[in-house]
Amino acid sequence: MSKAKPDFYKSLFWDVDPAKIDYDKHSKYVIERVLSSGNSKDWKELKRYYGLGKIKEASLNAVYLDNVTLRFMSFYFDIPQEQFKCYERKQLTKELWPS
Repeated sequence: MSKAKPDFYKSLFWDVDPAKIDYDKHSKYVIERVLSSGNSKDWKELKRYYGLGKIKEASLNAVYLDNVTLRFMSFYFDIPQEQFKCYERKQLTKELWPS
């Protein structure tokens, strides 16, 4: 028996036809999009469909997560930010406009 497709807020996938998303094949894309732009309902759907293990793996290997999402994932999984791939990349990239 297969799981029901997740019911995410449709505007999350403004750049693609949500009906054509293969949630298993494109899990990395879906997880990163929901983490960066989803709401609490989307987060619950994400956990239901993928499970915490897959979300953890995707967030650790994400090329980009905004600072708020990175801090949340670090706190949620109790993993130092330095262990996230996106954190490492941010340290290598010079900001155009210093804060």
